[in-house]
Amino acid sequence: MVPSGLTVVPAVGPSREPAPAMLVLPGGGYARQADHEAEPVAEWLASLGIHAFVLRYKVAPHRHPEPLAHAKEAMLWIRNGTHGLAVDPSRVGVLGFSAGGHLAGSLSVGLRTGDPWLDQPGARPDLSVLCYPVVSFVDSVHQGSVDNLAGEGAAPELLGGLSLERQVDGCTPPAFLWHTADDEAVPLSHSLAYTGALAGAGIPVELHVFPRGVHGIGLAQGTPGAEQWPGLCAAWLSGMWA
Repeated sequence: MVPSGLTVVPAVGPSREPAPAMLVLPGGGYARQADHEAEPVAEWLASLGIHAFVLRYKVAPHRHPEPLAHAKEAMLWIRNGTHGLAVDPSRVGVLGFSAGGHLAGSLSVGLRTGDPWLDQPGARPDLSVLCYPVVSFVDSVHQGSVDNLAGEGAAPELLGGLSLERQVDGCTPPAFLWHTADDEAVPLSHSLAYTGALAGAGIPVELHVFPRGVHGIGLAQGTPGAEQWPGLCAAWLSGMWA
């Protein structure tokens, strides 16, 4: 069965050989999903020869671990499902923006849902692309994401457990991150913390920081500096999936 809220955008070009796939998770503070971070991004990925799957995952009033369970279900279906596309199951990644970046990171660090069927190695992506992601739930927090996912007044133990920089391990996949230095909604410190944790664990990571750009610029067309990220990311993906 196709997971709910999933849109499929097949890779452009010949499909005789299995192609990589990417789960796309739009941002929206765990309250909604931003449309400009959804299908337009999937179409860009498809133009690179990557099958793209956009998930409009569960948001508030649903709390953790429901969005994570929804995303894991989608990851497993992409890797093993009956979608009719020639997907290489060894090359399945995740790309997320803002709160969607937090969800992508949650998949990457292997946060658990409590459901053994979902909490299996195949639910972890093989790489991740995190775009101005929410990372920490304890430092310089994006309060909307915290309240919508964990609930107002959540226990410190839960907030620490949802802070991705504290959960990186040796099984966390390589990552490409980008952020703008003047992001006032989700500070650059989030991407720096995750990058530092990956580097400390010996995980390959690439980070690009652009000087200007408001939060939520998606593909960043027309934003000097930040508009370079799709090309930089395409080069990184080509190298990782060569």
